[in-house]
Order: sequence, then structure tokens, then C-alpha cells
Amino acid sequence: MKHYKAIFFDWDGTAVLSRKAPVEDAVNAMRPLLDKGVKLCIVSGTTYENIAGGKLHSYFTPKQLENLYLGLGRGAFDYGYNTAGEPTVLVDRVPDAKGILAVHDACYRIHRELLEKYGMNTDIVFSRPNYCKIDLMPANNRGENLFLQEGEAARLQHILQQHGIDSIETVIAMAESFGTPEMPLCATTDAKYLEVGISCKSDNVDVFLERFKAEGITAEDCSFWGDEFVEIEHELYGSDSFMY
Repeated sequence: MKHYKAIFFDWDGTAVLSRKAPVEDAVNAMRPLLDKGVKLCIVSGTTYENIAGGKLHSYFTPKQLENLYLGLGRGAFDYGYNTAGEPTVLVDRVPDAKGILAVHDACYRIHRELLEKYGMNTDIVFSRPNYCKIDLMPANNRGENLFLQEGEAARLQHILQQHGIDSIETVIAMAESFGTPEMPLCATTDAKYLEVGISCKSDNVDVFLERFKAEGITAEDCSFWGDEFVEIEHELYGSDSFMY
């Protein structure tokens, strides 16, 4: 059996079923791995405040926290912990006001093109640090389960076809075309949401792998877990796939 030196995993839908679900099972599984020196990296689109109510560090000792990292906000933030066991930002990719407005403008152009050219209505969540979430299925309410649901990929394909769009890849290509050389855009999807911004989960993973080099840890020593590796369309996978 292979003994991994680092484990990267999503939070919502992977470690817990919802943000209101108890975290004890997850943290109980994490503690012995942290004690063994295994690096655990939570890579999620959410914020620190949405993981265990912003109190994840309170479940672990400062020694255990030396091996815990968080890559959050779809590449926006990378966290580690200081010697007192408090979360600290290692890297942030949050643009200035001009930069985030440029992202917002691009996402509005995506919304407008889908409506104007294809008659497809969408909603936009603007309140993310360096990206927007464009809701491609506003009538589909996930409730507390903020992750890919059964049948959503097929439902999205049906909606796209109804509006004369051949595939979600067409939408992704269109979205990324609104980027510029100064601000390239990365678009990913979990079927319901098209997430468009200046970073993605691969940016989080890159930071941690670079950090782990000093301890001789390479990508081959890592395991990756998520609920959105599923194929949305042929050879197009969910946002968790960007971890590897």
C-alpha cells in the first residue's frame, strides 16, 4: 500500500455534506495523519469562515497545524498556520478595485451574450474575491448542498441544447475570450455554476507543491480527492480536476 506524503481534498461535498454538517468525523480522520507528518491541504472554492465556522484551527494542536494548509476562494488565498496555531495568509491573488471590476465587467458580458445571442438567462454572484459565479441554472436550487448534484450535468446539457448551444465547452471558450493579455481569465464549471476569474484550484496546488519541495515531496507523493472530478461533458471535468 502506498503511503502518501500529502493529501489534497475539497471541503464541501467531499469532507462534509454541507456547511451546517458537523465536522467531527472529518477532523477525527485528519488528526492521526497530521500527527504522522502527512501534509493535508484543503482546496476549496469557499472562504475560511465557511469551514467549521472559521474555527477549524481550534480542533487541532499547534504541532498538528504545522502540516495543515488551505487553498481557498478558487485560488484566491493560500493559508498556513503560525507557531501560535493561528491562520495566516501565505499568498493572495486578490486584485485591486480596478482588477475586480474588470472581472465583473467580463462576467456581465458573458451574461449579456448568453441572453442576447441565445435567449439564456443567468444570475451572477459578484461577491467573490477574484472571480464570479455565473448561475447557468437559476431555477435549480441546491439548498444546503453546495456541490454537484445527481443529474445536473445532463440537465445542463439539455438547457444548453434548448438554447442552441452545442456544449458547455462553447460557453467556457466564450467566457475565457473576454480575458486580456494583462488579465487572462480561467473558467471552470460544476454544471450549475460557471466560475470565471483570474485563478483556479491549480494555483493553490502549485503553491503548496512548491513549498513541499524542500521536504522532498513531489506530485507523485500526493493523493487528490474531490466530488467534482466527474465528467460534465466528454473529456470535460469539474473544477476539482484542476487540482491535478
